[in-house]
Amino acid sequence: MDGVKVSAQAYLEKMRAKTEAMLRGVMEAVNAAPDGAWINASEMPVLELFEDFEKAAYETALQMKTDATEGAFSPGGPSQRPASGQQGA
Repeated sequence: MDGVKVSAQAYLEKMRAKTEAMLRGVMEAVNAAPDGAWINASEMPVLELFEDFEKAAYETALQMKTDATEGAFSPGGPSQRPASGQQGA
């Protein structure tokens, strides 16, 4: 299963809405900060947005890889047990 790859383009498409929402949130946090306190008032909300996005980005990548790997798995694939030559009861 090491050869299973997930398309970077598919990942980008899946993350596009989350990316845009995160970036929109960054600008909203900066815009909401009062004049003279842009950094102090917006830094923590922005850092929280980035933390949430980082977690979502990594979890999404891992889930897509898991889904692709499971899709490549063949339950009817070769068995590791030798055939007994007899049918069960």
